[in-house]
Amino acid sequence: MKVVAKEIEMIAWFKKVDMPIPIKFKLINSEEKQIIKVDKIIHTNQEKLAGNKMYIYRCQSVISGNEKLYELKYEVDRCKWYLFKI
Repeated sequence: MKVVAKEIEMIAWFKKVDMPIPIKFKLINSEEKQIIKVDKIIHTNQEKLAGNKMYIYRCQSVISGNEKLYELKYEVDRCKWYLFKI
């Protein structure tokens, strides 16, 4: 997987106590917008990066007709979602 660390717009399901669950996100490449539905969450993890709490999601989706693995990150303090690896 290649690191892209690109900020994305996410639709997610939030519970009171648990980690948020990503549903779908918007990926903007040069002049093209693409909506990607998160088909499957394979693995979740938590980490602290420079003191910031992050949730990491290893996911799988069909992107442009191909099944791909990718990694999403959610930065809790800033409420930002990132497409981290693809």
